[in-house]
Parts: sequence; structure tokens; C-alpha cells
Amino acid sequence: MARNSEQRDLFPGALEIMILQTLRVKPMHGYALVKHIKQVSDDLLQVEEGSLYPALQRMLKEGLLEADAGVSAKGRPTRIYRLTEEGHRHLEREVVSFERMFAGFNRVLAAAKA
Repeated sequence: MARNSEQRDLFPGALEIMILQTLRVKPMHGYALVKHIKQVSDDLLQVEEGSLYPALQRMLKEGLLEADAGVSAKGRPTRIYRLTEEGHRHLEREVVSFERMFAGFNRVLAAAKA
């Protein structure tokens, strides 16, 4: 299957950072996470449910998130996810790491233009 040249895979850890940063704003359920990430990125980033829910489960097991039973806007039962204190600390470390990697990436791109 031909791949859209505009569509790229996320780097390892990107989904986790986006989930944690989104839940830092407020607790929400999985579908709301998908919509929020898509909307905030102006449709540049799209999270597939097949990637989202396994990531949420892994982060629950790691203690980065907690989940409570809730009800969606359509009245359906759902899980509402929120950050734990460990999730906040983990997000801070990951953002610093990402910013360092991004700075290095920009230096390589700038050097190639020189």
C-alpha cells in the first residue's frame, strides 16, 4: 500500500508525551484525547485508537495515569484518565529530553543548509 508522503510515524515516546500533556490540561476519556490532539495540531497529528488504548493501558500499569468510571457526552460509560504525580514528573523529564533531541535535529538541518 502506498503511503502518503505527508504522513509520518511518530518518534518513540511522542504518543506518550502527547497523552500526558493533554491530560495535564484536564482529565478526559480516550476519544476526547484523540479529538483534542487532532484539533490542537491542526489535523497534523492523528492518533489511531489501535495505538491509543494500548498506550493508555501501559501508562496505567506504570502508574503514570489513573482512571475512573465516567460517562461520555453521549451518555455512554467510559474511563476518564488523569495524570498521577509520577505522570507529571515523567512528563517533565520526557519534555526536557525531547527538547534536547529537537535542538540537535535542528542543528543537523541548519548545518546541511550552510
